[in-house]
Amino acid sequence: MALLLREMKPDIDFIWVCTPTGNEPATWFSHMRDLRERIGPILPIMYPGGLDALVKEWNALPNWRQRWCTRVLKIEPFARFLAQQAPAKFYVGLRADEEEREGGDYQNVIGVEMIFPLREAGMTIDDVYCFLAERGQTIPKRTDCKLCFFQRLIEWYELWRDDLASYLEGERWEAATGYTFRSPGRDTQPTSLRDLRLKFETGWVPKDTRVDAIGRLKCRVCTK
Repeated sequence: MALLLREMKPDIDFIWVCTPTGNEPATWFSHMRDLRERIGPILPIMYPGGLDALVKEWNALPNWRQRWCTRVLKIEPFARFLAQQAPAKFYVGLRADEEEREGGDYQNVIGVEMIFPLREAGMTIDDVYCFLAERGQTIPKRTDCKLCFFQRLIEWYELWRDDLASYLEGERWEAATGYTFRSPGRDTQPTSLRDLRLKFETGWVPKDTRVDAIGRLKCRVCTK
């Protein structure tokens, strides 16, 4: 969406923003640096200290029942930012083939109009693939938190395999709070990251159940 807007409206001085939690993978930061070279400065809007500070402050981990990470780290700080900018136009990068997605909980921000450029252009997932390929723009495999309760087993496995330090940080958070990222009964595998790691260390590799590359990247803020 940002690349499309830059091409369609080159004379507009957009404020590009992102809402990081501080727990994104290194490839995300590399991607943002590359994007910054293409579109200009990107303003990070986030909760002070990010996810790590919030876990310590609340002595709890987010889970599928209590998605306070999304609300406190992303939605509320960005809603406050939008209110400060009002009146303003807020551009949302949802496609024409995902009508069920709303774009976040910002409809009640007074003085802000939500606009959907990709939908207005009729762009579907195939169009997005082609658009990015024509401009040589790649997207990292993961753009969400490294430690997320929504992750599939294969994603926990890849984090353990490729970024053990971050995986072990998740184990420490679980030990410190007494909670786990994975919900009991979600599947037949160990719930705690420590026990799951021990199974990974035996050589077990979970099945990859992800559907497509873009589907893996759906933002946790606006998937509802």
